[in-house]
Amino acid sequence: MEHKSLGVIGGMGPKATAVFFDKVIENTAAERDQDHIDMVILNHATIPDRTTVILEGTGERFLEAVAKDFKLLEHAGVAHIAIPCNTSHYFYDDMQGMTTVPIINMVDETLKIIHEQYGSNNRIGILATNGTIQSGIYTKVSEQYGMELHVPDAEMQAKVMKIIYTNVKGQMDFSPDELEALIEELVTVHGCKCVILACTELSCIKLSSATAECSVDAMQVLVEKSIALSGRDIKA
Repeated sequence: MEHKSLGVIGGMGPKATAVFFDKVIENTAAERDQDHIDMVILNHATIPDRTTVILEGTGERFLEAVAKDFKLLEHAGVAHIAIPCNTSHYFYDDMQGMTTVPIINMVDETLKIIHEQYGSNNRIGILATNGTIQSGIYTKVSEQYGMELHVPDAEMQAKVMKIIYTNVKGQMDFSPDELEALIEELVTVHGCKCVILACTELSCIKLSSATAECSVDAMQVLVEKSIALSGRDIKA
């Protein structure tokens, strides 16, 4: 397959973008520098918070800010664009309308993999920002696959937001204990077949192998799709 360059619109948040970059390198089958993907990464950290604009109904602020990023990546000649931010995919259709370069849809790709593994008529848990939850982007696609998306109650959702905004974004605290407890509750108490880590800040937290087995990391899905579309092999 022809080797193609990848564009990345990052900064949502900056640490998650750094983790995405590391994961692409770590998951690419390579024996030398030249075996890796050519990438153009825009760390647009000052872009408006996605949850805020969704809940406030001011999405145009986000779209205006991201428009110039697409122009820069088009000028750079990238073949595909990855956006390691689940919440931003609420604006996927609007963003794709701004550029001729295909944007990898992290939501669709993640639920496609879950459906292939677990099939229809299963309950799937999700841990994400308030913006992602209330936007319904994962719920809509889950229903298309005949799967039930279990959304956390208010108490659990508050804990998720604390992990994302206080622990990871704010304090750079990557302790897995709180996150693993939430995943375990969704599986053992609420009967979820697996749990989607649908926020790239959660992807910064290294889980135990047992917990990782019952979760699906949307960032990891995006990483592997990015590698494949760029014409490289995924490391076994």
